[in-house]
Amino acid sequence: MSKLNILLLVFLFHLASISLYAQENKTKIVIANERESSTFHHTVEKGETVYAIATMYGVKPEDIYRLNPGSKEGIRAGATLQIPQRAAASQKEEHYIFHTIQPKETLYAVSKRYAIPATAIVKANPGLSTSTFQIGKTIRIPAFVKDEGEEESHQKEVSTEVEEIEYTIEKRETLYRICRKFDISSYELLKRNPQLKEGVKAGMKIKIPVLTQKEKPQPKQTAPLNERETNALLAQKPKSEPVQRIKVALLLPFMTNETEPSAETKRFIEYYEGFLIAVDSLRNSGCSIELSVYDTEKGTKTLKRILKEEESLQQVNLLIGAVQNDQINLLASFAEEHRIPYVIPFTSKNDDVLSNAYVYQVNTPHSYLYAKAAQAGCDLFADDHIILLNMHEDKDKTDFLKTFKAEMAQRNIPYSEVDYNSETLVADIDTILQTDKRNVIVPSSGTISTLNKIKSPIRMLAEAQPECGLTLFGYPEWQTYTRECLEDFYALNTYIYTNFYANNLSKEVDDFYTRYKNWFSKSLINIFPKYGILGFDTGMFFLGAIRQYGPHFDNKLEQIQYKGIQTEFDFHRVNNWGGFINTNIFIVHYQADFNVTRSDVR
Repeated sequence: MSKLNILLLVFLFHLASISLYAQENKTKIVIANERESSTFHHTVEKGETVYAIATMYGVKPEDIYRLNPGSKEGIRAGATLQIPQRAAASQKEEHYIFHTIQPKETLYAVSKRYAIPATAIVKANPGLSTSTFQIGKTIRIPAFVKDEGEEESHQKEVSTEVEEIEYTIEKRETLYRICRKFDISSYELLKRNPQLKEGVKAGMKIKIPVLTQKEKPQPKQTAPLNERETNALLAQKPKSEPVQRIKVALLLPFMTNETEPSAETKRFIEYYEGFLIAVDSLRNSGCSIELSVYDTEKGTKTLKRILKEEESLQQVNLLIGAVQNDQINLLASFAEEHRIPYVIPFTSKNDDVLSNAYVYQVNTPHSYLYAKAAQAGCDLFADDHIILLNMHEDKDKTDFLKTFKAEMAQRNIPYSEVDYNSETLVADIDTILQTDKRNVIVPSSGTISTLNKIKSPIRMLAEAQPECGLTLFGYPEWQTYTRECLEDFYALNTYIYTNFYANNLSKEVDDFYTRYKNWFSKSLINIFPKYGILGFDTGMFFLGAIRQYGPHFDNKLEQIQYKGIQTEFDFHRVNNWGGFINTNIFIVHYQADFNVTRSDVR
């Protein structure tokens, strides 16, 4: 195991009590309610795919296709699918029955129907609340109940308080050594002991603040809950309280054993460096942060050893990292076991978020991205003439266009289609242009090759017929082609959808570039997205959330305000028992007056 370093930033922040909850012990189980229906219903949400739905419920896509033949051609938001109940592989397996909430049904009624304590249902569905317990929504019911007579485990509230002790300075001790010894800042030490400003002397008695913890067992519930008390469980949420000192662990394959870092490793290092700038920014605003950084290397061997040997990881407030799915699986399981929020910063292709309530996936999966982009496109161009330009290339945006067409059909928005032909492109588009509304061209490919083929002919047409308001609508990667195409983007009033965007002309981005270069004596890697800014945005959002609301900030997501430099965060829980996906996307508009705007899609 190679531990890069432990960066400890401690400074004055108001002292407050925090609550932690001890992990409940696992119990023996017996099966119950074997006579329930073999299927249930799922209402499709925007961005969901058959694969994701199947993974969510532990079945195969073929099972869904078999019960819903039309789903093989595609599914749309609002549609209802029949899903088979999955059988438990063994008596020892943690297993659930899935239930679709019926009209006038209450939590109490569901509890009685399955003969399962309502507290067990709520625990199995962390996202369950008065707002999510709705008709047509799915919840999971524990298929096993605890053995009768077994001693019940209880949560214990741990109160952290600050007390002062008297300490006698030893020979050769310095201010720095005392701060390190007691894990406090020099500011805090001098505040309590102003005499130290005159110098540190052996035998001097000083006051040292130390943290103490006291456990308070929760009162044992002896009588069963009545109907009113049971239904009231939906309104109960863990307390959101500020954290005095944030403990966060960053685990990435820094490959410190490499002689020369690879291009991939350099990106992870840049992410870490951007995260450090976020830590420093929060420190300057009065926040206390303890950051531990680990090199996971590749594969799972090193990561398994870190998770086993580093007991302090069980006490952190936030886990960030991992790149490969096998590493992500390990960290996600560790986070779930110890009830720690876990941020997946890079990949959008991981399934842990579908069944792990502690996972936060920053990078939007393509299906959610396309669904929101299609929605934004229809909102923007509902009254315009949309022209789909089929390029017939290997890298065509087939899935996006399928989603876009479905959204237009659902809203009754007409559109035209043109097949690309280099010799007849201008004439083909000219024959279908409408002069009473804007004409929006959407090419089927986002490559630079496609842009080079179409930009000049379309500009020529736009200049010849300005009354047609020719406009382009395109893709995230277009922002990387500004060196070759920026003038064309302005001339064609271009819009793109994207989940990452940093305006290099903005003061915020320029300030970050300057700060990064001053800190690390180098420039950001010229790739998209900028990993350094991603690290900064991620740190500012999540550390700020924990600072304000504590580890249970998931209850306050809608109240967290952070204006990202490159990324913004609009997290939504994927189901009542799963984690959170960042569904925020931007519409970037290159205007004819040479201004660039970035707006959120909500």
